[in-house]
Amino acid sequence: MELTDNTLNVLKNFSGINQNVLIKEGNTIKTISEAKNVLATAVVEEQFPQSFGIYDLNEFIGVLGLVDKPNLKFEEMHVTVGDGTGRSKIKYFFSPEETLTTPSKDINMPDAEVKFTLDSDTLNKIKRAASTLGHNDMSITAKNGVLSISVVDGQNSTSNAFSIDVDGDFSTENFNFVMNISNIKILPGDYDVELSSKLISRFKHKSLNVQYWIALEKTSTFGG
Repeated sequence: MELTDNTLNVLKNFSGINQNVLIKEGNTIKTISEAKNVLATAVVEEQFPQSFGIYDLNEFIGVLGLVDKPNLKFEEMHVTVGDGTGRSKIKYFFSPEETLTTPSKDINMPDAEVKFTLDSDTLNKIKRAASTLGHNDMSITAKNGVLSISVVDGQNSTSNAFSIDVDGDFSTENFNFVMNISNIKILPGDYDVELSSKLISRFKHKSLNVQYWIALEKTSTFGG
């Protein structure tokens, strides 16, 4: 089995959410952060013939990079990673499931009160603003029928802030959804985003079969 570039990119991205992963038989890869506040799923092109655990995903990705055109041959306890010529190979042993942090169940996204499109350019601007200002809170609010995303210091209402307007749908302007920007570890691209007063969000990639569920901060407000 050879892994596509898209699958390798998914693995690299997921390693930023959790360093270990349990890949189950089939074509869906899931991961969850140690804090259980970020869950991600991806449907890939490959059909994995069995379930297997990787304790250090970055190390595994590095192993794949040791050979040209890595080809994976699965055994019960390990995978053999060989090159295109068959001259080089690495035996990489799996980790037991009990040593890994894995999702116990899927998330059923509740009804979302706010929906908007987040394009790659807008997300990059938000992350640059957070780095420049030294803030880590992203606030989503509406005023006069316009939805805005702001980079703020949630502990200091007089701190410098960056804001950018986005296209969105919402039924009321009485909300302030807050996210920790460091939790937004998503693949590059454009996303459909949903926010729920149940303090959960969903980021759905527009061109890849990848989704992220990210917890909202408890300081978020809706209604009242």
